[in-house]
Amino acid sequence: MNVIETIHSRHSYRGKYKDTPVPRKDLIEILKAGLDAPSGCNKQTTSLIAVDDPDVLAKLHRVIEPPVGETAPAAICVLTRRINAYRDKCFAVQDYSAAIQNMLLAIVEMGYQSCWYEGHITDDDRICDKMARILNVPADYELVCFLPVGIAENDPTPPGKKPLEERAWFNSFPQHV
Repeated sequence: MNVIETIHSRHSYRGKYKDTPVPRKDLIEILKAGLDAPSGCNKQTTSLIAVDDPDVLAKLHRVIEPPVGETAPAAICVLTRRINAYRDKCFAVQDYSAAIQNMLLAIVEMGYQSCWYEGHITDDDRICDKMARILNVPADYELVCFLPVGIAENDPTPPGKKPLEERAWFNSFPQHV
């Protein structure tokens, strides 16, 4: 699969995963893909924790309510640090978003599936803080995303997308009469 095919075939997967372990070498490749993402002024605000220990995964799943990705044999937790870059602006959200997208594409390219869980864990109930404590994350880092990783039991269902003409244009926004 080339990168364009991978982009077009990647969809969020919220189903069950096979219990086949994800080899460490594959997790390392996924982590590298994430860390190869661009970052504002090269501040490299994104850090990652891969979790493949069933006991640690079980601890994480006990605090994620409602449960998500609970059958995945591995997961990646995305951390950020709010570091100012250019003109006292922080690009942490852009940095970790680029890293997550790179990892999602690598995950699909390697035959696995995942889903970007951010709001679910960073909402008012602050599941992310409970997860961070389990993973011994220092206070100056924020856990912002949970990516389950594994082989899907079923094919992901592609969502309906609006046609290109409704969302992309050339040279200006279309003027409707």
